[in-house]
Amino acid sequence: MDTETILKKAEENLKKANASTLEMQRRTGSFIFFFQIFFCSFQIFSVSHAFDSVAPGKKLEFPRDAGAHPGHRIEWWYVTGQLETKRGPMGFQVTFFRFRNPDAESNPSRFSPKQLLFAHAALADPAKGKLHSAQRSARMLEGVVEASMADTAISLDDWSLAREGGRYRTRVQSDAFALELAFTPTQPVLLQGDAGFSRKGPTTSQASYYYSEPHLRVAGRVASQGEWLDVTGTAWLDHEWSSELLADEAQGWDWLGASLDGGAALMAFRIRGRDGKPLWASATYRAPNGATQTFDASQVTFTPRRTWKSPRTAANYPVAMDVTVGAMKWSLEPLMDDQELDARQSTGTVYWEGAVRVDGAPAGRGYLELTGYSGRLWF
Repeated sequence: MDTETILKKAEENLKKANASTLEMQRRTGSFIFFFQIFFCSFQIFSVSHAFDSVAPGKKLEFPRDAGAHPGHRIEWWYVTGQLETKRGPMGFQVTFFRFRNPDAESNPSRFSPKQLLFAHAALADPAKGKLHSAQRSARMLEGVVEASMADTAISLDDWSLAREGGRYRTRVQSDAFALELAFTPTQPVLLQGDAGFSRKGPTTSQASYYYSEPHLRVAGRVASQGEWLDVTGTAWLDHEWSSELLADEAQGWDWLGASLDGGAALMAFRIRGRDGKPLWASATYRAPNGATQTFDASQVTFTPRRTWKSPRTAANYPVAMDVTVGAMKWSLEPLMDDQELDARQSTGTVYWEGAVRVDGAPAGRGYLELTGYSGRLWF
């Protein structure tokens, strides 16, 4: 069966199948097929393909820049947060990735995988000691799998993240868990780096456009193994897009987004080299009065205090960290150690994405992301 026939058949199945059939499809051929496209697209692009550039001086404009930027290589919308429930705290993650695949752009078929969408979602349930996670992947197709350029509105089958009436809504449904949440902004957008131009390496081309929305007020409900719970809480949204891969010597990164007491907010990251040493770092701190400071690599450190070894991948993650930004210091402790997400069936990655307590002045709650500990992250 040729590629065109496979794509048409997959589209027919996508429209006609019920939820259980779709889930079975993702666990078998569809995941493998889309991952092969993704892997080839990012490993063997020829130099003739041109992506939209990322350069300092661009003014981010909303709502347009809350939408998709299909001319860039890679983009993601990422929401994490901590929830209060009647049986204790929980954490959640919802991430949608968009990838441009220029190798398919010469194919005029509407089924050609010119743009790919991937999604990861997770619910950390410390009371049960369980991280529920799920993943999806598909090529973009109008009306079924799409990402609007006008504003945040991403859908992948029955998973979605959209901004409507000044607030965001997400819906995720899987066998083990579900999320039906609304996020209401309480603060202005936080531009990262130099007015949204965020360096990711030694050269200026290694950069992204990047903004955050901390202190989102959360309301809705979640399901854990069939039990529905009403929730409230606080969330953090990141939106980032880029066209340049990480430096060849990069292994992975550590990232923190924290909504702090009194309305303060902290974003900090470091990119680690293959030798384990910091290759690049940056941070942004917004004080309760709204004053914002940015910090360069010389002012940002991540110091592991304790590691956790995954029984599934044998990766050692520094799940408890001290983070120093300028003269400020915070200590991070996870709500539970096992928050590893195995996304090898979609983006081909394994990483730790976990809800953490943030102790310091001011204290707060946040999410810590640890990548490259089970193998090099190459995008």
